[in-house]
Amino acid sequence: MKNIRELLDVLILEDVGNNNFSGISKDIGSPNVFGGQVLAQALNAAYRTINNSRVLHSLHSYFLEAGDLELPITYNVQEMRDGGSFSTRRVTATQADKTIFILACSFHKKEEGYEHQLPMKANIKQPEELMSWNDMLYQFGDFLPKKLKAFLSIERPIDFKPVQVPNPLEKKDLPPRLEVWFKLKGDSSSLDLAVKQQVLTYISDYNILTACLNPNASQANFGNVQMASLDHSMWFYRDFDYSDWMLFAIESPSTYGARGFSRGNIFTREGELIASVAQEGLMRPIKK
Repeated sequence: MKNIRELLDVLILEDVGNNNFSGISKDIGSPNVFGGQVLAQALNAAYRTINNSRVLHSLHSYFLEAGDLELPITYNVQEMRDGGSFSTRRVTATQADKTIFILACSFHKKEEGYEHQLPMKANIKQPEELMSWNDMLYQFGDFLPKKLKAFLSIERPIDFKPVQVPNPLEKKDLPPRLEVWFKLKGDSSSLDLAVKQQVLTYISDYNILTACLNPNASQANFGNVQMASLDHSMWFYRDFDYSDWMLFAIESPSTYGARGFSRGNIFTREGELIASVAQEGLMRPIKK
């Protein structure tokens, strides 16, 4: 996938009737279906059953089985409740009669209320000062570990520019956090809020578990640790657009028992907080 249009071809599902929707998968460099894709497709299915102009404010999900890249995924939506202010949906994703993922999400009518937000980190490096994943591949590809080089070689509809770029050849423990700027490739000016939220959900599954790996980076890396998303939650606050770079600021409070937990906030370049994310992932050392 090279741009937002090709991403939307994957995220927007085929309606097969009776609140069932079908989707395909795209390889992003891992052997199984990317968790962000399943999240966004399930959200697309849920939104297709919302007919009262309500907007997603939260989602909570569990990854139950690894998805097969070669098989279509069927999403069934249950309309749990349409109340006076909130609508709730439950989505079940299946492949070959096996449930691989479940999602619960809630939609809220537009209301006025009080407002505050946490500020974005001050004096953070701007994206113009940083290298993208493509830049790193071009400059350091011959020195990168094989798995990392293969991952960075995949074409994506998003540019990522990490604020902190560790040396993969230096075995050094790092703080349990990272900040990553991201920007969509292609024209995103016509996207409505529902689609923008689906795309942001897709993006939110990138980078987040890296913060869990950082404190043990002297021993652990993507080549010797089995990593997979176990659950994923998001909260959406404000409307936004993709015309400029956005910042995903992530921290990991704890890793223990072959699981790591990360949480993060997503800001516009101007510092407006638009969403928060939390995820627990499998962090299992691979025994030789």
